[in-house]
Amino acid sequence: MVQTSSAAWIWQSADWGKFAHDTAALMPALATARRAQGEVLGLAKALGIEEARNARALIWVSESIATAEIEGEHLKPDDVRSSIARRLGMRGGKASRERATEGLLDMMQDATTGWDQPLSRKRLLGWQNALFPAGYSSIHSVLAGAFRTHAEPMQIVSGPVTKRVVHFEAPPSRRVPREVERYLRWFNGPSRELDGLLRAGIAHLWFESIHPFEDGNGRVGRAIADLVLAQELQSASRLVSLSTELASEREAYYMELHTASRANADVTRWLLWFCGRFEAACGRSSKLMHAALDRARYWGRHATSGFDLNQQKVINRLLDAGPRGFEGDLTTAKYVSLTGVSRATAFRDLSALVAAGALGTSGAGKATRYFINLPGWEPKPAR
Repeated sequence: MVQTSSAAWIWQSADWGKFAHDTAALMPALATARRAQGEVLGLAKALGIEEARNARALIWVSESIATAEIEGEHLKPDDVRSSIARRLGMRGGKASRERATEGLLDMMQDATTGWDQPLSRKRLLGWQNALFPAGYSSIHSVLAGAFRTHAEPMQIVSGPVTKRVVHFEAPPSRRVPREVERYLRWFNGPSRELDGLLRAGIAHLWFESIHPFEDGNGRVGRAIADLVLAQELQSASRLVSLSTELASEREAYYMELHTASRANADVTRWLLWFCGRFEAACGRSSKLMHAALDRARYWGRHATSGFDLNQQKVINRLLDAGPRGFEGDLTTAKYVSLTGVSRATAFRDLSALVAAGALGTSGAGKATRYFINLPGWEPKPAR
């Protein structure tokens, strides 16, 4: 037995494709999101070339891993970091051996670097095809590079086999080509008159409501949102990881999508939620960029301090972890573990870093903890 709502799906509504929203109700959330975005843009301008590139790399790594995790796919972080480093012209970067990882990054890169190009049927098919280079998702075959054609309904369901609950049903496969064409006409035309953030939210929801592919719809739909944001800024710089925020709210993300997919074409609730998640994503980026600024200022202050490779390695680990982010704090024993030097050498190295003003300390004797000597980087007080 399959249970479903008595309400029709949004694509069955007479208002399908109109997506009404209450502009007045959205203004406070939109204004708050824009302020958060403004802080990100300001911080990005304050970063030097190298720091900005490092920040973009970290954001892209987080975004790519998160958009895959939302769909239950787990990428190898080291592979992702290396491939992104190569794409950004950073040292040590190389292509991943995982073709699916390269395909995902190809799609994400095209979505932002190709912001000045229209979204087309060919582009959508190419994006989805890149996600399944072998024609499989896990052990299941996937129709790649083409819209779905199966006769059975495309449904999102949950629950035991005897009592399935349908959360969403997409338009029949026979309707997909004309639904996509209608969507593309709106995307490349009338939608450009909307506020960019609202346009991104509606574009994502509409695409997910069509669900044109056998698999990969979520990843392609989030790439479309990235494309909209890049078009608004007219820049390929990826400064906000929206997928990271959506992954952290995965259950609510699906619930809001499914709620918005019902018959009522008023999408105010969905857009309010979407603006909130964008604001939170901007907050994540701001913290990352503040840390990048701290790092740049720190090394600017200690550029001529003559730290050896072990000292530099440990300092960079602390900086990478961010304020109060180094698990267990840095101790003499932890320094030995990270560098492989003797305890006596570790004590001398750490003492030299403290004397140079590079590290601060808390506690005494064996309880001494070391931290980056910057405001706000002190360890949390013991309870």
